[in-house]
Parts: sequence; C-alpha cells; structure tokens
Amino acid sequence: MGRDGGGVRAASASSIEITFQYQGVRCRERIALKPTAANLKKAEQHKAAIEYSIANGTFDYAATFPKSKRALTFRRTDASQTIGDYLTEWLERKTPTLKSSTVAFYATTIRAILKPMFGDLPLNELSKKIIREKMSTYQVVNKTLMNVQSCFRSALNDAVEDEILESNPLSGWAYKNREQLKEEDDVDPFTREEQLAILAAARGDTWPQLQFSFWTGLRPSELIALEWGDIDWIAGEIRVVRAKTRAAKEPESTKTLAGRRTVKLLAPAREALLKQKELTFLAGGRVFLNTITGEPWKHAGYIYRVIWMPAMKKSGVRWRRPYQSRHTYASMMLSAGENPMWVAKQLGHKDWTMIAKVYGRWMPSADVGAGGRAEALFAGNASVMTTSPLDDAV
Repeated sequence: MGRDGGGVRAASASSIEITFQYQGVRCRERIALKPTAANLKKAEQHKAAIEYSIANGTFDYAATFPKSKRALTFRRTDASQTIGDYLTEWLERKTPTLKSSTVAFYATTIRAILKPMFGDLPLNELSKKIIREKMSTYQVVNKTLMNVQSCFRSALNDAVEDEILESNPLSGWAYKNREQLKEEDDVDPFTREEQLAILAAARGDTWPQLQFSFWTGLRPSELIALEWGDIDWIAGEIRVVRAKTRAAKEPESTKTLAGRRTVKLLAPAREALLKQKELTFLAGGRVFLNTITGEPWKHAGYIYRVIWMPAMKKSGVRWRRPYQSRHTYASMMLSAGENPMWVAKQLGHKDWTMIAKVYGRWMPSADVGAGGRAEALFAGNASVMTTSPLDDAV
C-alpha cells in the first residue's frame, strides 16, 4: 500500500500505483509519475478525489483512466443508451462471473435475438408493452421464449441495481405464445427389446457406455464428464457433480443445484462399469473416452457420430436421438412403480412436478386393489381412527 497504508505506493522507478474500490471491484491503476515524496502526495490527493467522485456518483472511469483495460468494463451508462450497446457492455462485465456455457448462450441470444429485436431502442423507452409486442413476433416454443427473456431480465435487473433504470419492465412476468397441443412430444423411450437390439449392435468398446446411459438417466453432458473418483462402489452410488458442454473447454459444475446428486448404481449400470474398467480404469480420470481417439469426449455431439449412429443403423431400431436414453431410464423406473420423488432426484430435478408433467403416462394408474390397505387399517377399527374435527367441537 502507500506510505501510510492508504492505497498509494511506488510501482516502479517511473510510476505510482493507486488502489481503490469501485462497483465492488478492487481496482489498481498506475500514474506516470516518479515516486518522489511530492508525487506520492499528489497521488494521494488524486485518489481522494476519485473516491469522492465515486461517493457522489460522478466518477467516470474511462475519462479518468482512458488507457486502462478496465475503462470499457466500467464505461458509464445512462438510460438513453441503446439497448444493443448496453447488452454488449453488460455481457462483458458479467463474463468473468458466469460459466462458459452460460456466456455462450447469452452471447448468441443477444446477437441473434435481442439486438435485432430491441437493439436500436433507447434503454429508457423500453416498456412491458414493447416487450410483449416484439416477443409476439418471435414464433418459437415457449421454452425458447422463456430462455431469451431470462437473459434479458438478468441484464435489466443489473440496470436497475446500477440505478440506470428505475424498474425492470420484465420483472414478475414473461411473455408466452399460445401453443397448440402436440399430438406427440419428444419423450419417446426405447422398449427393452429395442435396448437389447441396440446393445447387440454396438461394438464391444462402446457397449458399456450405452448400457450405462440406459440405466442411470445421466444427461450426455454429465456422462462424458464422469470420473472414476465419482463412483462409490461400496455405497453403490454415482456422484454427479459436473458436466462437459460444447462451449466449455473443461467440465463445469452442473447446470442447477439439484443437478448435483447421487444416482443409485443399479445392477445393469454396475455391469457396464465393470466392463469399462478394463478399458479406462488404469488411466484414471474420465470413465468414458472417445473410442476412436482414446481422449476425453470434447462434447456430447461426438457420441452421436462415433457411438450412437453406427449402433442405431445396425440395430434396425426406429431412429431416436441419444437423449432418449435418459427418457428410457425415467420411463422404466416409473413403469416399475418406483417413487416419483425418488426418480426426480435420480434425474436431477428439484421436485417431481416435472416428472409428472413429462412422464405422467408411465406412472401406473391405481390398481383394482387400491385403497385396500387403508380400508383394512382404518375401517371398523376405532383405536387407529383419527379424531374428527366435529368431535372436537362438541
């Protein structure tokens, strides 16, 4: 720090460094002055002036330090700035705090959707009415609409936090298109016969990965990031803690907190891992590797070309995408009568509402003996009957 610990110090024979806090960030900037006693005093006064302007909201980083790499990050923004320019600067500021996959999604959303839709509009003219009108022209499924608005809402929340906008016009609501009911949805699991046909058609070095995917329900991005250290052989569990997406150079934490989970190692999945041990266990690291290169999978798309397409073509099974292996796991568990909440946790959902919505038709309906256990326990047995609210009122 400085001579008195106040954030001013000699940085070199020809420069002085000052340290200060701005927008919650510790900033260090150099001034081209020899660190003499007089110049250090001037630097302290300069630092004091910066902190005063920060306190009263008049500090302009780019004007004060025009050659600084932080100048663009901390460029002053006002409500008359166009939405396109604001979104560009916002993403630059947010990038260091976001996962690579999120940055890639936000960048594509801003470039391809939000800028063409709202880019030239001044930030202070944005309204709920304008958002509704613009979004109504974007004819996509509501899930895509929700994702786009989530990105936009996050940027506008920061504009409010930075006191650029008084309120977020996307706060508390989201535009949705009126979607027609589909005759078929994307959930199209494989029957047991189809699974066996695919496994029979697979090469010996690809069989374990296919078998494992059918019996764990892991997302392809989670499966290719799985490491041998994530397998608890004694407890019979798989720890799912990371995923490898196309945008990320290395595996990152799972998309949601619920995605970090333990999955029960069922017998068919254990069998697959024992086969896979012969191929990759001694090398350590990832469980499943690209069977052609012997390297970790770069992203799940390679599975499609290297493993999935050859097995599907050879098996003669009706074509579906690799993600259906996850749906297959869910449908098998539910059809067998496993607890929906347990299935939800195995799949990485925070509750079972999504399970009921997506996989409801695989949940067994009430059988002819439904209610029998309750009848046997309570009917005519006053000692176990609960007290009636009417009795309490007497």
